[in-house]
Amino acid sequence: MNFQELNLPNALLRALRDKEYERPTPIQMQAIPAALEGRDILGTAQTGTGKTAAFGIPLLQRIDTDSKETQAIVLSPTRELCLQIADDLNAFARYIPHVHIVPVYGGASIEAQIRSLRHGAQIIVATPGRLIDLMHRGKARPDNARNVVFDEADETVSYTHLTLPTT
Repeated sequence: MNFQELNLPNALLRALRDKEYERPTPIQMQAIPAALEGRDILGTAQTGTGKTAAFGIPLLQRIDTDSKETQAIVLSPTRELCLQIADDLNAFARYIPHVHIVPVYGGASIEAQIRSLRHGAQIIVATPGRLIDLMHRGKARPDNARNVVFDEADETVSYTHLTLPTT
């Protein structure tokens, strides 16, 4: 199987070629079609098997670029992983116009992150503590988020209890 067989748009296929992704990994083959159907997924795979692409490609394909509202939240246990995920998602979104991905995490200027969120962010990649802080301040509004990803869920969920609105 190749990525074309997953019926991905040309913009995503082009970005995958740029990253030299030739064939989907097992986690990607299983997760991408299920996520595109709107199904909930619990995926486990070893480091380096392409989990970020497995959840990121469907997130990007489902984004409404005409809206600046937050449509997806990706939670990460650490700022390093948060930045890595945001970088990967930005690389996948390279040829998709008007996609805004904003990483928010502790240890960086919250004011700068608030400014980035003001411009609109269809995808927020966040550590739980910083996301909660921004929600309490009314600066992150995940009310319209149709997708929530807990990357490294065993670590992310243990950091804090987070309640996101249900739809």
